[in-house]
Amino acid sequence: MGAKKKARAKKAAPRRKAVRRPPAHGHHKPANSNEPHLSSRPIWQGNLRLSLVSCPVALFGATSRSGTVSFHLLNPQTNNRIRMIPTDPDTGPVERTDLVKGYEISKNHYVVLSNDELDAVKLETTKTIDIERFVDADDIDRLYWNTPYYLLPGEKGGVEAYTVIREALKKTDRFALGRVVMHGRERLVALEPRDKGILCYTLRMGDEVVQPKDAFADIPDQKADPQMVEIARKIIEQREGPFEPSTFEDRYENALRDLIRRKERGEKLVTAEPVPQDNVIDLMAALKKSLKGGGAGPARRRKAG
Repeated sequence: MGAKKKARAKKAAPRRKAVRRPPAHGHHKPANSNEPHLSSRPIWQGNLRLSLVSCPVALFGATSRSGTVSFHLLNPQTNNRIRMIPTDPDTGPVERTDLVKGYEISKNHYVVLSNDELDAVKLETTKTIDIERFVDADDIDRLYWNTPYYLLPGEKGGVEAYTVIREALKKTDRFALGRVVMHGRERLVALEPRDKGILCYTLRMGDEVVQPKDAFADIPDQKADPQMVEIARKIIEQREGPFEPSTFEDRYENALRDLIRRKERGEKLVTAEPVPQDNVIDLMAALKKSLKGGGAGPARRRKAG
């Protein structure tokens, strides 16, 4: 009898709640927040190495699309979400885990590669950002800048070495160039000291960028009217101001959210009138009208010098 009472008492005991550890890096906002936030998991983890100095680091995305409106494909007859199932045109649906990677060498002819074969060609940069060179930021053409990341100290220590590298970059006023393997390919990266941390930008390789001389080759060599250029310059001066990202909003995104809210409430939707398009016939007259109108909008305040 005593054993039964003990069993019942044990069963009735309240369950202990699991203690959730706070994220290791950054200030993470709730998943339903529309504000950009640092992800809880790094995109890449490894080591940052400068000659014989090394420390564990982790890469986190510096940008976030958590607040972007995204849609799912639904069956309009059932409102069920559609599942994308890998399908062989001859045999039908296949399991994704059974698929292999192939490189097409000619029409419908592939070289098939196993995971072991792909692992065999992994580079040291798969787990290490090895600093190779130091350059002035102005030496890197903006065409080559790609995606920004935050490079943070790893969870296994190494903050001292991380801090030394960061402060050395600040004192020399240089960007460090290195390489890292991300998303299945090796990327060139530039490291910039910022506040207490280091920013990491992926850079495009030389064979990824179309050169301006090629892109602009067919533009006629036409001289601009100096008087028109002067008026355009004055319009630009009227619109001068500091770069303040918070003053710019994604108007299309806002309109989508408003449309979704109104549709959810069952409101009758009204189609907006098309915006009239001005056919510019007299460029000089249009420039003068723009100058008189203050550049077709309120002038931005100038940055304090």
